[in-house]
Amino acid sequence: MRQGRPTRLLGAMLVAALLSLSSGAVAQSDADPAPAERFDCRSLAEREPPETAQEWLERSLWSNHCYDFQARAVRIGGDGVRSLALSHDVVEGVEREVARFLDGPPVVFERRGRIGRLSWAEGNAPVPASPSGIAEHLDGLYRLQLSGEERLANRTTLRLDIEPLDGMRYGHRFWLDTATGLPLKHILLDEHGRVVETFQITELRQPQLHQGEIELDRRRARPQDPWHPAWLPTGFIPQPVESRSSRHDDDIGHRVFSDGLATLSLFVEPVEGADQLIPGMHRLGVSYAAVRQRKLGGRTRQVVAMGELPPGVLLRVADSVEWQDGAEGDMP
Repeated sequence: MRQGRPTRLLGAMLVAALLSLSSGAVAQSDADPAPAERFDCRSLAEREPPETAQEWLERSLWSNHCYDFQARAVRIGGDGVRSLALSHDVVEGVEREVARFLDGPPVVFERRGRIGRLSWAEGNAPVPASPSGIAEHLDGLYRLQLSGEERLANRTTLRLDIEPLDGMRYGHRFWLDTATGLPLKHILLDEHGRVVETFQITELRQPQLHQGEIELDRRRARPQDPWHPAWLPTGFIPQPVESRSSRHDDDIGHRVFSDGLATLSLFVEPVEGADQLIPGMHRLGVSYAAVRQRKLGGRTRQVVAMGELPPGVLLRVADSVEWQDGAEGDMP
């Protein structure tokens, strides 16, 4: 991969993908007449304790939204070991989360958003909040299994193994705090069962269940893109997140697809100037990026498929992108 600006371009794409996914929503317009739907976090305390693996997963997903906490953590990946400070709270129905790296290059990620939904709105069809929809959607894609208790960060955890049923996605192991459902450790496993990344909270400071409601993102109609991937792995569906290019060019497209755990970002933009990536496979941290140059819509365009997925899957997605006006086709 070229150095300098194209390298930074790939990094910018990764940041855009992360922020689009993590926000799960953008602020509702004041002109939107529909009242915001809400989830009452206090209802988690009234629920029966989870018993099955699927129930524990759903409880953990809701807990990620509903607990105020501060924590210290370590992340072990291809770039070594890094420590982080984490915080999460809810302010006037909107989540606020900050992750700050404490060593190496100073990096801070911050997000504010509402609870996202599983998919774009289609007519009057129901669009569930992500935690409920994700737990149900994973059935048939992964095998979920509880694997006993362990002690982490001076707390009792229950291990949840999530094994893919095909070679199209990575596996996961979560250690969930039995008192709150918060994940205290996560291991990502590639298609060969090798550890790609380990993330572990080393200190969880007085987590408190938010005594109020969190707003859900409004229903969003699917955008009318002139392009689409003709192939996606089984279970991957378009995500209702809005992404914007910093260049304010309507001809630059970015869409997000997910099976509930794995996420794929797809970028399509004209090939112009020096800020282009060399076609092929690139790696940035635990993510891969498949880069292709395709003749689409009568122009040569750069297609980038990026995510924590097997490289062959990303290449196949990038090669499958079609232009809907019939002008698509590979470069000679």
